[in-house]
Order: sequence, then C-alpha cells, then structure tokens
Amino acid sequence: WHGLLQPIADGIKLFFKEDIIPSNADKPLFYIAPVISVIAALASLAVLPIWEAFSIVNINIGLLYILALSSVGTFGIILAGWASNSKYAFLGSLRSAAQVISYEISMGLSLVPVILFAGSTDLVDIVNAQVKYPFIANPIFIVPFFVCLMAAIAETNRAPFDLPEAETELVAGYATEYSGIRFGLFFIAEYAGMFIMSAFITVCFLGGWYGPDAWIPWLGFLSFVPNWIWFMLKVYSLIFFYFWIRATLPRYRYDQLMGLGWKIFLPLTLASIVVAAVVKIL
Repeated sequence: WHGLLQPIADGIKLFFKEDIIPSNADKPLFYIAPVISVIAALASLAVLPIWEAFSIVNINIGLLYILALSSVGTFGIILAGWASNSKYAFLGSLRSAAQVISYEISMGLSLVPVILFAGSTDLVDIVNAQVKYPFIANPIFIVPFFVCLMAAIAETNRAPFDLPEAETELVAGYATEYSGIRFGLFFIAEYAGMFIMSAFITVCFLGGWYGPDAWIPWLGFLSFVPNWIWFMLKVYSLIFFYFWIRATLPRYRYDQLMGLGWKIFLPLTLASIVVAAVVKIL
C-alpha cells in the first residue's frame, strides 16, 4: 500500500527539478502553454454536479461548456509544440490538433440523443431525466455511449490514441522540451481530463449520482449509501477502463486513428441521431 504515495512523491520531485528552457524557444508562449492546458481542464470541474445539491456553478449549457473547454486544452498543446522550436514537439502538437478536431465532432454528435431525451443541456436536468433508468439501459444509447467513451480517450491523448506523445516516434511529442514543474503540469492536465471526461460520461449516460436503488425496487436497502459514493464509483470504473485499454491494446497507426474517427464513428453517431429522433417522435 506504500505505492499509493508514489504519485504524490513524483509530483513533489518535479517541483524541485531544474526547469530547462531551450535556447531557441519562444519563451512567453513556452511558459504559458502548460498553464492553458491545466486551467482548461480544471475550469470544467466547476459545472460537474457530483450530486444535485453540489456543483460549484450550475449553468443551463453545462454540456456545451464542457465540450468547448475540452477543445481549449488543445491550444496549450499546440502552443507547446510551436514554442519549443523542435520538430518532435511540433509534429506532436499537429497530431493533437487533428485528433481533437476529428473526435470532437463524433463526441458532440454522440451527445445529441442525450439532449433529445433529456430536453436540456443543463447537466442536472440530464441526470434527473435518468431517475427511472440510466440512458445506457436504453439500447438506443449503446452506440452513442461507446462512441463518446472512445472519443473521450482520444481527446485526452490516452492509449491507444496517444499519437501526440508517441514515445517510439516522437520522443515525448509536444512535451519533449519540457522539464520540471511545467512537464508535470501537462500530465496534471491529462489526468484531470481523464477524471472530467469520466464524470461527464457518468452524468450523460450512467445516471449521474443515482444508484441502483433508484432504478431497481428490490435494491432499496442500498438507499443508505450517499449519492456521491455512487457517482464516484461510476467515475472510477470508467477510469479503470482507461487503464485497462492502455494495458491491453497497442497504439494505433495515424491513418487508422483518422479512419476510425471519420469513417466509423462519424457515420455511427449520425445514424444513432436519426434512430433517437424517430423513437422520440413515436
């Protein structure tokens, strides 16, 4: 169990590491790039409802807000690649930009059925629309859930979609020239993005803070469990899926990555929107 403290020890170590700035770097942009990525990731936490009575800010376009901020973090990566004045970093940042554009479209479209059935882009309203059953229990939402989950993995640059930082090709991609705490900030942003995307998918498809006792009458004896416990269990189950995928699948080739986004996920989401609209009308 002593290994639980290892991430904290690594973070403290990075604080005291020498911060090396490449001589040819564009220094102002080099300094600000990791900060943009972290701020974009942490700003999303403000609207995520862990339970109905707890969210820092409840806005009626919470779903669109998180989608927008998930793209803003990429600007930090693009700036890092440009400011580093390194071929490896620049190629990594270009890959990240293309990847986010490709998968942001699929993710946005996969959430249209959620908006149709919830009748709102307010995250609290979306969870309350699942008080009888989580959307994932409806067969219509299986494809949107799968596409949204895969797009979330791609947007957070996690394996097998970690092409922007592919060690075997690009050393460390956009973070090649970074060291010390700035290097650490990029990984704080990446892991914060994992948590945020997992929480976002929990809200949109898995019923948010509602537990099985709300949907299955004979599990009513579980009503003593606090709502935030159910929420965090779902979130950490999705984070476990992130790690399981990373340990199981090899990295995609870049042409496979783009083909998956444009030729498979995009048509699937468009078809799921049509099906959801027809079912909603009927």
